[in-house]
Amino acid sequence: MAQMTDEDILTQIQDADRAHHLHPFTDPGALRKAPPFVIEHAEGCYITGQNIRLLDAMAGLGCVNVGYGRREIANAAADAMERLAYYHSFAAVSNPYAGPLAAKIAEYAPAHMNKVFFANSGSEANETLIKLVRLYWARKGEDKKRIIISRDYAYHGSTIATTLLNGNKAMLDDFGLKAGKDVIHAMAPFWYRLGGDMSPEEFGLHAARDLEAKILEAGPENVAAFWGEPIQGTLGAVVPPTTYWPEVERICRKYDVLLVADEVVTGFGRTGNWFAQETLGFKADMMALAKGLSSAYLPISAAVISDEIANVIEGREAVLQHGFTTSGHPVTAAVALKNIEILENEGLVTQIANDTGPYFARALKSLEDHPLVGEARVSGLMAGIELAKNKETREQYPLEAAICEHVGQAALMRGLIVRPVGNVLVLCPPFILNHGEIDFIAKTLREALDDIQTQLG
Repeated sequence: MAQMTDEDILTQIQDADRAHHLHPFTDPGALRKAPPFVIEHAEGCYITGQNIRLLDAMAGLGCVNVGYGRREIANAAADAMERLAYYHSFAAVSNPYAGPLAAKIAEYAPAHMNKVFFANSGSEANETLIKLVRLYWARKGEDKKRIIISRDYAYHGSTIATTLLNGNKAMLDDFGLKAGKDVIHAMAPFWYRLGGDMSPEEFGLHAARDLEAKILEAGPENVAAFWGEPIQGTLGAVVPPTTYWPEVERICRKYDVLLVADEVVTGFGRTGNWFAQETLGFKADMMALAKGLSSAYLPISAAVISDEIANVIEGREAVLQHGFTTSGHPVTAAVALKNIEILENEGLVTQIANDTGPYFARALKSLEDHPLVGEARVSGLMAGIELAKNKETREQYPLEAAICEHVGQAALMRGLIVRPVGNVLVLCPPFILNHGEIDFIAKTLREALDDIQTQLG
């Protein structure tokens, strides 16, 4: 029998995948037309698949913050697995890693946040917080406070409850979901598309006051929480005007509404501070963490709550009727601790604030002179490049034209991964990105934009 070649093995993998793997956020028709692209290796800022090497300016899905192939993280996982492959954290049981990780999170979190619940994904962290919001108000004797206000363009997860918070109608329609009376959506602080003739600062206040209008319309006595990503990443890297978040916090305090920060993408340094609340000038009552907690080397997330909320929830001696089999898993917690240690030892968060973040911003803002680019939004190592059909009126290209997808494909053919979302190219590169790689990103994007501009005539 002939020995299988590398090509034979690849075909076998692809055939098995096409026959049996139901992919997330994928059109099955694409897999019927062509086999999946198999990523086989990754190191630093680069992934390799089928003998093609690509600079990953998305760090996976904005999560592999310390870069690929960190042997010290692999070793930490192996050591932890040999010591304690698994045990649960139910019924007052812990392990050598969960407590120290919770303490490390509390060390960097805003000073009033010191209690941490572990889960496995950003969706689960947000789902946990939804339940804790309900539990908090119930234990305060204010059961009527049930309404959660989210925003247009929001993304908070894929479970049923978190999907209802999303500002992407397609995610609800396919599953017959309706937000109902307990979820309301307020205006997003998306100045480029919604700001009209207002300055960004004026629009920031205007968008925040739409939240106030929604609270008053529902009745403050019925509103439990406002949910928001500091920067709305998934649906366009919407960096809010500087006036927005301080005004949102003022409004939430005025009407006794909990403020929940979904820091799944922005947490652990993405914006040049450990948490984007510091970058954008506000303090939440709760926050959801995930991606950067372990740089996605293993699945882990965290729901972090304020001392005041923890005191109310823990003030009555009763079992917390919530948890996951792998909450506080010893191996994932060990990996997260090692990931944070790398961020500390290599000064990566400070590096983003003082060096690579500003350099990244200058490189991408330079693309604003291109005829297809309306705006480049950048915070730290997170960016959205908005394409515009008309730069003067800020008119968008029709989505069915797929202009952004064409630009993304042109970049991919030149060795660069970015994420096209509607009319926005989203970038969330690894924190270890250097100046040369940033220059390559800017150069490649300009060439890709030139290609599509030429095709458009």
